[in-house]
Amino acid sequence: MATSDRGPAGRLLRYAGSRKNLTGCACGLAGLALALTGAAGALGPLVVAGLYAAGALIAPPERPGTPAFPGPDEQLESLRADHATLREYLAEVELPEAARTALDRLDELLGALLEPGWVSDPEHLRVLARAVRQDVPEAVDAFVRTRWWSRVSPGSEPPERHLERQLAALREEAGALAASLQEAEELRQRAYTRYLEDRA
Repeated sequence: MATSDRGPAGRLLRYAGSRKNLTGCACGLAGLALALTGAAGALGPLVVAGLYAAGALIAPPERPGTPAFPGPDEQLESLRADHATLREYLAEVELPEAARTALDRLDELLGALLEPGWVSDPEHLRVLARAVRQDVPEAVDAFVRTRWWSRVSPGSEPPERHLERQLAALREEAGALAASLQEAEELRQRAYTRYLEDRA
């Protein structure tokens, strides 16, 4: 069973391994050496205690470790796994042909963007994560729910029109991201061409 680091015993254990205690102990050992050699005279215990206290006071304060958040590669792998889950869900949903075609085109573009080596910018990852984890499933789920009600009470606007418009907007957003990545690659290629020509 793991022991809690809270309470007096936990604080005492934490202090025992702290920089302040270790520095104080090192200074206290120096004071003990002075006391054993007789250099401190009758004040030996006071010298040991004083040097320990001085060492504990001058030691740098403890600081908590920086939290280790997932890097872009780990985020991308997690997002790729979520995209695979989304594809399984979408394969089970009954959609009209036009909406299915639009969804397949969007899914193909998202899959291409999620291939390793293309997206590493946190903002780009955020856009893709929002599309995969929120926008696409929400749009499809809203269509499925609304379609059921439209079958029960016909006469309202067909829900597939909204779904097609939503998918078109999402594809436009993903397309803009793809265009910015393409532009960045073209700039990189031109810069490397200039570098090689200048070097020659």
